[in-house]
Amino acid sequence: MDTGSREAQMRLLRRRGAGGPPGPGTLPGPGARRRPWWRRAGRALGAGALALVALLLASTALNLALVRYERATLAPYGERVRVGDGAVNVVDHGGEGPAVVLLGGLGTPAPALDFAPLARELEGHRVVVVEGFGYGYSDLEAPARTVENVSAELHAALAARGVEAPYVLMGHSLAGFYMLDYVDRYPGEVSAVVGIDPTVPAAGPEEPEDGGPGIPWQRLAADTGLLRWTLLVAPGLGEPDGPGYTPEERRRIRLMTAWNYGNPAVVDETRRIADNARRLRGVGYPPDLPVLVLLSRETVELRPEWLPRHEEQLRAVRRHELVVLDGGHYLHWTRSPEIAREVTGFLEHQGAGRAAPPAG
Repeated sequence: MDTGSREAQMRLLRRRGAGGPPGPGTLPGPGARRRPWWRRAGRALGAGALALVALLLASTALNLALVRYERATLAPYGERVRVGDGAVNVVDHGGEGPAVVLLGGLGTPAPALDFAPLARELEGHRVVVVEGFGYGYSDLEAPARTVENVSAELHAALAARGVEAPYVLMGHSLAGFYMLDYVDRYPGEVSAVVGIDPTVPAAGPEEPEDGGPGIPWQRLAADTGLLRWTLLVAPGLGEPDGPGYTPEERRRIRLMTAWNYGNPAVVDETRRIADNARRLRGVGYPPDLPVLVLLSRETVELRPEWLPRHEEQLRAVRRHELVVLDGGHYLHWTRSPEIAREVTGFLEHQGAGRAAPPAG
């Protein structure tokens, strides 16, 4: 057989898949075995997972660089004071008249900025905002978030900043726990209490129970930058409602949400809500202490137990007022002028504070 015939035969065999490996551009023959579909799918999923991990690592690195840059270029507000082994941030707005100490609610990323419109409205008072561990420019690591520790830290921070007793405690949401405990521990140092839709301790199924370490999903969302990119495309999610905030305050609140969201101190505080509620069983406000409670109409309508629970807490308090204001849970976002008028009038009536006369 000549060489030309042999080459023709080999080409024919390759086309039929009947001898040797398929040539370039030829299809596998009947005897060839393809990988099972599940192996091909596994390879595709593996490649996708590697791409996702690479993307998350890049996002995490970029977010970390941005946080460092923002913290380095934005001048911090307030003054950090030593409390135990850490430091908390205190913002003293100054002013004449009795001191009003403002305490933020659970998870508020920057309480001093969150309360900015209300602080501007409280003329005639020395307005002080204490950002506890996990908030604002305070340390994000902290001792156990028990009511005892939070009260002791608040007491130490006020002393370090030179805020003299008696002063008015004014807190939002979960700060209702800490104000109740604080008055019980330091009864002679508080002249009045004002709650902004405050939480009443009542351990029950609606209160989060203590939990184990688990996976810190909230912190992962912040550290990987996913929260930052979400706020970038939907900035309204990280900003307060209402017209009382400056553009710079809104921008910084959005940035500090990306910095502080899901930090260890706030996660621990959340896990201890039910335990702290149990610790406060049987604790009430003194009968002669002036207490003003401002409730959100929206919360009252959404939670049928909200109003009766507050009425029960105030039943033995002779010098109290309970007012329901239109608005959501964060009443100070949209109702700061009304809140300031209610507070000023209540304190004057109870002799617990006075407002400066209007200018002019």
